[in-house]
Order: sequence, then C-alpha cells, then structure tokens
Amino acid sequence: MALEIERKFLVKDDSYKAMAFSSSRIAQGYICSGRGRTVRVRIRDDKGYLTIKGPADVRGLGRYEWEKEIPLQEAVELMKLCEPGMIDKTRYLVRSGKHVFEVDEFYGENEGLTIAEVELASEDEPYEKLPFIGEEVTGDVKYYNSFLMKNPYTRW
Repeated sequence: MALEIERKFLVKDDSYKAMAFSSSRIAQGYICSGRGRTVRVRIRDDKGYLTIKGPADVRGLGRYEWEKEIPLQEAVELMKLCEPGMIDKTRYLVRSGKHVFEVDEFYGENEGLTIAEVELASEDEPYEKLPFIGEEVTGDVKYYNSFLMKNPYTRW
C-alpha cells in the first residue's frame, strides 16, 4: 500500500486548459464513504478502477491509497452498488517543473468547482505553483470527492 501525499488548491481561471497535455472524463461513485475511509469505483474514459483510501493524517496531506485497474464492465456493474450521488468531472494534466498538477473541472451538482492537486514525494517537497493556482484547501474535507458526492458544491 502506498502513501499518497498531495496538496489541493482552488483554481482561479481556466488557463490550465491551454496548458494541459492530456484530459480525460471521469465518473466515480463510492461503495463506502465512511469517516476517513473510502472504497471508490471509477470509470476513466474506457478503463475501470477500484480504489481504497485510508484516513488522512492530521494535516490532511497524506493518506494510504490502494488502486487496481479492473475490467470496464466490472466497474460499470460495481457503480450500481454505490451510495447515492455521483462525481462527474474532466481531469486535465498540466506539467509544472518535475510535477504534474491534476486539475478537475466538475459537472452536475458540483458545476462551477475546479480543483487542482499535486502529488509530492514528501510533505516538504518544493513545487512550482502555476498562475491558475488559487487558495490552498489541503485537508479541508468539504473539497474531498467523497464529501462532494453527499454535499454538492451547488448546495453550499
């Protein structure tokens, strides 16, 4: 199991779209979204994934994550077992020095929300902030996808 360390930011404008080297459509649901522990099913373009995440550390920077690619049809079937609510977004990948920011533009009940994340090797690893990066929201649970599924951005 790997430790995922990431920083999360609100996005100020859509300049990331012109900077992106890749994009993909993502639909995801949660079989379990208990406090700090989640089991997620994701369909990313034409591939399926099953992900298990543990609770975040005190600062919200790191958490254990296990992910496995699964057959697309199995992901479609597992989506039927998910809790109510669905995450629908496009993910853009933007290079920044030796890092890649994942920028998620949300749709549906989370329309209007765009979040950027960067994964780091350690909590104190330096990274270059790009011009579209806004306020840091690392550790703020209301920006976790599992929270957005139950409490969509348009209802805040």
